[in-house]
Amino acid sequence: MDFVGKRILVTGGSRGIGRAAVEAFVAGGARVAVNGRTAESTAAGIAAIGLDGLFAAPGDVGTVAGCDAAVSAAVDALGGLDVLVNSAGVGYSGPMEDMDEAKWDESLDVNLKGTFFCIKAALPALRASGGNIVNVASDAGLMGDPELIVYCASKGGVVNMTKAMALAFAPDVRVNCVCPGYVDTDMVRRDGIEAAADPAAAERALLDYTPLDRLAQPVEIGAAIAYLAHAETKFVTGAALQIDGGTTAGR
Repeated sequence: MDFVGKRILVTGGSRGIGRAAVEAFVAGGARVAVNGRTAESTAAGIAAIGLDGLFAAPGDVGTVAGCDAAVSAAVDALGGLDVLVNSAGVGYSGPMEDMDEAKWDESLDVNLKGTFFCIKAALPALRASGGNIVNVASDAGLMGDPELIVYCASKGGVVNMTKAMALAFAPDVRVNCVCPGYVDTDMVRRDGIEAAADPAAAERALLDYTPLDRLAQPVEIGAAIAYLAHAETKFVTGAALQIDGGTTAGR
């Protein structure tokens, strides 16, 4: 897809789904600001991606100051903004009894508050360009999971906030979100599989959870993000695009 001349910020862009989105946009000719939590992690992420047309926009998006810093760095480096992708996220699994205040605060701060305040900071630039926003939610934002109560709360907020913002910002700025199922990222491998007492059984459980019997690849989610951000989808706003291998189709 053609993104020549487009100026894009991807939060959490140094790895996983965010990195896949960065690579999709660069392949289309965009200039992309990559956000990581610190200057060091952002620089390392850009070096690992190894593509031209990348700019650093560090900032801890779990804080309002970090959101403002990331957006400001991107707008300054790119000379404006056409697309904002909110991909930074964290997740904890386990029974409610294991979820403490720190896990709640981090999940809501990064996944929901960070998305809100990055959008708030970027909105003037996006209004000026007639740009658009793509949020990364989850199939856990569309249905419940007893092992992901806090994560469901945060991602459910992202889905409904996307719809509210689509109404609030129309017709100037489109707002959509993608809702992936389990994706083969380092976070899923590290926290969802390798941390389990029986990693093989944990991976099998994730596959059994998905009707297509596999994990998504990051490039598949990155392509969907690029699709929603593209000018050819300019009549799409308020959408929650399921890319979940069938998990939300019904049981």
